[in-house]
Amino acid sequence: MAAHIRRRLRKGATTTAVAAAAVAALAASQAPAATLADGSAGGGDPKAAGEDTAGTEDDGAATGNSPYYTDLPPLVTPDKPGSSSNLPVTGSAEAGIPASILAAYKQAERTVATTDPSCRLPWQLLAAIGKVESGQARGGRVDANGTASPRILGPALNGQGFALIKDTDGGAYDGDAVHDRAVGPMQFIPSTWASWGQDANGDGRKDPNNIYDAALAAGRYLCANDRNLAITADLEKAVLSYNRSTEYLRTVRSWFSYYQRGTHEIPDGTGTLPTTPSTPSRSTPSPNPGTPNPGATPRPGATPSPKPSPDKPGGKPSTGPSKPGDGSPSPTPKPPTSKPTPAETFGSLENAGTGPLRATAGQAFDERVAVLARNALGAPLGKVSVTFTVTGDTGTLFAGGKKTVTMRTAADGTVTAPELRAGEKAGEFTVTAVAGSGRPRTLTYAATVTAREADAIARTDEKALVAAPGEKFADAVTVKATYKDAAAAGVAVTATMVKDSLGLFDNDKGPYFKDAAGKPVRTLTTLTTDAEGMLRLPEIFADGTEGTFKLRLTTEGGASVVIELTIKAPEETAPEETTPAETAPPEEGAPEEGASEGTAPKETETPGA
Repeated sequence: MAAHIRRRLRKGATTTAVAAAAVAALAASQAPAATLADGSAGGGDPKAAGEDTAGTEDDGAATGNSPYYTDLPPLVTPDKPGSSSNLPVTGSAEAGIPASILAAYKQAERTVATTDPSCRLPWQLLAAIGKVESGQARGGRVDANGTASPRILGPALNGQGFALIKDTDGGAYDGDAVHDRAVGPMQFIPSTWASWGQDANGDGRKDPNNIYDAALAAGRYLCANDRNLAITADLEKAVLSYNRSTEYLRTVRSWFSYYQRGTHEIPDGTGTLPTTPSTPSRSTPSPNPGTPNPGATPRPGATPSPKPSPDKPGGKPSTGPSKPGDGSPSPTPKPPTSKPTPAETFGSLENAGTGPLRATAGQAFDERVAVLARNALGAPLGKVSVTFTVTGDTGTLFAGGKKTVTMRTAADGTVTAPELRAGEKAGEFTVTAVAGSGRPRTLTYAATVTAREADAIARTDEKALVAAPGEKFADAVTVKATYKDAAAAGVAVTATMVKDSLGLFDNDKGPYFKDAAGKPVRTLTTLTTDAEGMLRLPEIFADGTEGTFKLRLTTEGGASVVIELTIKAPEETAPEETTPAETAPPEEGAPEEGASEGTAPKETETPGA
């Protein structure tokens, strides 16, 4: 990769100097140069802007709504619409993108096109976001592997003029173990990077400071929720999910259009930096992206609002009240309004010590979801309404059979959701906690339901199992599964004909089961114990191979038992010898043997007659 980048750096290196003064004259807004250095993202003192930014939250945005550059592209675009994006190294310096940075954007586009073609991610959108977030990694200041040097860090999101985001990574990415900071060329906050981080350069690390890793992560993040970025509405939703500000959306879209009209590659480290930072506080996006936000700081060069028109052409504006009876509507007095103090304003929602959410199917979770609400000053806030929702198909519900419950925080700012009871289906699901209106804060907890387990399984009798070749075994196999000596109900059991006692080798001869179509099968995976932990196996048949075979039963949880099955032909027996039956005397009145019916017996002479 290093050689590839060096070739890119040599390309046109002799023409990197441009007419900066001429370009500056055409730029929509310019200011003294500012470099995005460690501890600063966009520069500027947030308090100097005169806006109340304390306690604002990241609102689920990838960057934590951290500061960004607001400079607009030059008024003169690099080329006409539809031009090639591989223009020579000439023209406006703003149209040039450092070699490694441009290569990372295009690589991300190709990768996403392979894994999520329906998203239709354009690399120019990544370039626009990279320009606004970090000035293309501070003009391409990256090493041979594409890693920013020095690393790019935003300010501590400590609620003092910025969002309040407590540390989520132990300082692993941002070096701050107290609060989070936006990190790298695409300015991910650590908690978002933990979910979306990528290893795009194949070095075995997911590094937010590496432009290849960060560009691919940004691409996948923008494509979330089945977005099609060729559709304007989806593209705007994607950009707003990155940083929830319509000013941010307008700025990104301006650079996106600019790069679509043409750009070119310049050597790393020679790119130009934007100069104007955003103010750290940004209001909720308006329903129609592209319209100004109330209270948003206008950019230099913005057109001021028109002044009130005079009553008559050429006349002066009216300053006094209307007279009664002159046809003018009387002004309706407005009741005085009082804004809530920072101590009363909801600022953030945090995890209040919820541990891992795991449970066995049908059982209650040991942990319960707990959250902490804070006000704009960072202190605990009571009476905040929090809605907890279970999302997933495991059948898990809160106590009482509900998927959604709403509760209020106590005086210490905490609230704990009802007990969760796992469903019967193993798998993963989420529990979300949402609080606040207008700009709701959301926490998401991952949870897992594991299948029921058994730590022992055994036959219920010891009767030998024997069958003749081609016949079926007359006696059924019945087993019982237990867990901690109690009946293990609903436990999955796998039955497999094997060659050895350990069950390492499957057998393709001897006993077998039958599937629904009546075909021989030697493994069954759809068996489950009943409410008493009992399991009666389906009928077992014998093929023509004689011998002793083994059946191995294994439960979810690792318990197993091996049962012997014998196929044996019945022993042949010799015919029994017969002996002449003793002649019984004829019954009285019965004819003698040999005499025919109807024949009178011979008379015998009696001696001496």
